[in-house]
Amino acid sequence: MNKTRLIRFISKYYLNGTVNSVILDSKSDKLTTRFISGDKTLLGELSMDKSQIEECEVGVYNTEQLTKLLSVLDDDINVSVVKSENKSIALKVSDSNSSVNYMLSDVSVINKPPQLKDVPEFQLKINVTPQFINKFISGKGALSDTDNFTVVTDDNGTKLVIGYSSVNTNRVTIPVTTTESSNIENISFNANVFKEVLSANKECESAVFEVSSEGLSRITFKVDDYTSTYYLVSVQDVD
Repeated sequence: MNKTRLIRFISKYYLNGTVNSVILDSKSDKLTTRFISGDKTLLGELSMDKSQIEECEVGVYNTEQLTKLLSVLDDDINVSVVKSENKSIALKVSDSNSSVNYMLSDVSVINKPPQLKDVPEFQLKINVTPQFINKFISGKGALSDTDNFTVVTDDNGTKLVIGYSSVNTNRVTIPVTTTESSNIENISFNANVFKEVLSANKECESAVFEVSSEGLSRITFKVDDYTSTYYLVSVQDVD
């Protein structure tokens, strides 16, 4: 398989270090994972079709180490699971000249995200375009010490505000277009995590960012062989 495909898959859950430990499940030529961030403000699920990886369920405890090992190899790779007494103990990844071994973890030591049984109704559905993605990433870069962004709805429309406050502050305000809209109370989410989600999926031409007044948001991307869905839990509202 092409190494870039695997690296793209990893980047969509790793999110630049936001999620380091996952269980990977390969079945029917589809690679999937469900994941949760250490602070539990992000839950997600990810799949890649045509994975070319044998059927397995393996625990990756240190994704950072795995990506470093993959960087040693050329683009055309082969991935196999090393087993001992019918237990998966390592990933062996090789190119035409060399190979790396990544030691797997027992799946029992990796935090499994809870199943979202009662997903609330989403009152806002915001269009996500490449222009919006670039603007948000740039805005967050300009306010690197700002942790949250706030969804603000009023008679003038819907805006995402990085650095929102009821008093004058440094802030970036990004007007957005919606397919469904209703006035809800201002609600804030982790801007650092949202930036990493957008960065990992910036090749996507369109997506929808959905927001519920009950403190949950969802964004789904579908591009090439990848489908990724992220749930962000609201953080304490900014005054």
